[in-house]
Amino acid sequence: MANNNKRNQNQNDGQMTVQEAGRKGGEATSNNHGREFYEEIGRKGGEASSGNNQNGNNNNGGKMSREEAGRKGGEASRRNNNSNNNNKKNNS
Repeated sequence: MANNNKRNQNQNDGQMTVQEAGRKGGEATSNNHGREFYEEIGRKGGEASSGNNQNGNNNNGGKMSREEAGRKGGEASRRNNNSNNNNKKNNS
């Protein structure tokens, strides 16, 4: 199957692969910006990451952990079940 993928990549009418496009884009960016640019964006990223950790937030891009998702889901299920049980009692 891997051989088929390589053959398909080579027979794409002269178009470049995603990997080639990414490499060329990275090289162009590197040629346009100097070392200071990369130092600055690295520093900004580091500051943003450390700021999240100092505030007690986890550093996962705003997504909740599986543990937290499970807890919230369980609480919601419990609320829904209690609500449904109360409705059944009221309708009887």
